[in-house]
Amino acid sequence: MHTNRKALWAVRQSGLPTVVRPCPDCSGHRHRPSGKIRVNASGKLLDVWLLLSCAWCDRTSKVAVHERVHVSSLEPARLVAYENNCPSVVQELTMSASLAAKNGYRLDWTGTWRVEPHTPLYALDDPTPLTVGVRFELPAPVRVERLLMLGLGLSRSAVRRMVADGRIRLPQALALDAKAHRDFELTLHGPGAVDEAKQAHLLDTPAVAGVVPSAAQSPHPLRRATAGA
Repeated sequence: MHTNRKALWAVRQSGLPTVVRPCPDCSGHRHRPSGKIRVNASGKLLDVWLLLSCAWCDRTSKVAVHERVHVSSLEPARLVAYENNCPSVVQELTMSASLAAKNGYRLDWTGTWRVEPHTPLYALDDPTPLTVGVRFELPAPVRVERLLMLGLGLSRSAVRRMVADGRIRLPQALALDAKAHRDFELTLHGPGAVDEAKQAHLLDTPAVAGVVPSAAQSPHPLRRATAGA
């Protein structure tokens, strides 16, 4: 069935991830960006570091961004951004998974994102399918189950029941317990449409002993929700 019913969920940034690695001066393992980038020149060779602050003792430590690179290998605008501690570049470097892998630390995205289900909002009891586009405005790895709970305003058990009943259709390659960080679409089906599909399937399929179709989830309006990872 085709439908023009569409909605958009935006995964928006509400903070920067925490850098998790040991502090040389204390027992802390959590660091936040200081907002500064250090550029050191040795002739025509440059070293560029992102500066972090330990959340416990406030010690400053460095994350290597470029090491011994020729000045000509960097775009002039990029070099100016480094030298002026450009906030957008600090943010980009802090969120960089490749930089984390290169320097041997991990990123904790807890509390860094929220879900905004944009209008129009539709009731879940409408039998017409609703296509929901999920758009990521930051590269946070978000568990699909958590995303559905926040977007629909439902409990974990209710979301799992709707997936099992076929009322929530996810992309084939995306499992409920997977983490997503790229845009995707899902489809929501009302109880009537799913019941009709089940009935048609039962008429065409021999009964299996001991299998009882699950009850459809009670109607619940979509509502705005926000939370961390």
